[in-house]
Amino acid sequence: MLLLGGTAEARALAEVLVDRGVEVTSSLAGRVARPRLPVGPVRIGGFGGIDGLRVALVDFDLVIDATHPFAQGMSANAVAACEATGTPLLRFERAGWEPRATWHYVEDHDDAARLAATLGQHPLLTVGRQELARFVPDLAGSDVLARVVDTPDLTLPGSWTLLSSRGPYELEGERSLMRSHGTDVLVTKDSGGTFTWPKMEAAEELGVSIVVVRRPDGPEGVPSVDSLDRAVAWLEERR
Repeated sequence: MLLLGGTAEARALAEVLVDRGVEVTSSLAGRVARPRLPVGPVRIGGFGGIDGLRVALVDFDLVIDATHPFAQGMSANAVAACEATGTPLLRFERAGWEPRATWHYVEDHDDAARLAATLGQHPLLTVGRQELARFVPDLAGSDVLARVVDTPDLTLPGSWTLLSSRGPYELEGERSLMRSHGTDVLVTKDSGGTFTWPKMEAAEELGVSIVVVRRPDGPEGVPSVDSLDRAVAWLEERR
């Protein structure tokens, strides 16, 4: 089985499958410098698009796509390659956060940048390094704290501060960070899960405005589950 990973859910699934004797290879995109590696065989790097993935699927009977909810490119390639080869595909995606009435939902990062500029002068951006460029036009003059895992290949405005950090995070640490920065608006993606949830709690406690980028719709026609047990059950039905 090929497990498209890079998430905590993918690592947990790999551990369960290896324990069950499933021959699983985890594939990571290679966008993080020091990724947390799952148990079992691991490949790092892209496949070379749909054609490359289609060729790689010769060695696999099943595919589970457990990539990040916002990794649209990889998910789309998986759908196309699996359709071309007749390989069964499952989407394993953690559920998004339960919406709160006080949160500001937007459709994309450009909308998030425009809205954040109207809500405060000291934003905390937790959207990933690949999206930071989309916030520069609207927030160039703001006192931005941008938290990322790896340093972006981007020259940031002089008023911005870059913080390299990796979760999981704790509530007290998130409170302290927001207080020290004077955060008045938090911008994040609807990634779901528990690793970064404390920032949402801290922001609500401190009265910080919260802007949430909606997650994209999943691939059409592909079965999807949001729990480890259901992912394992799908696999067991096909062994």
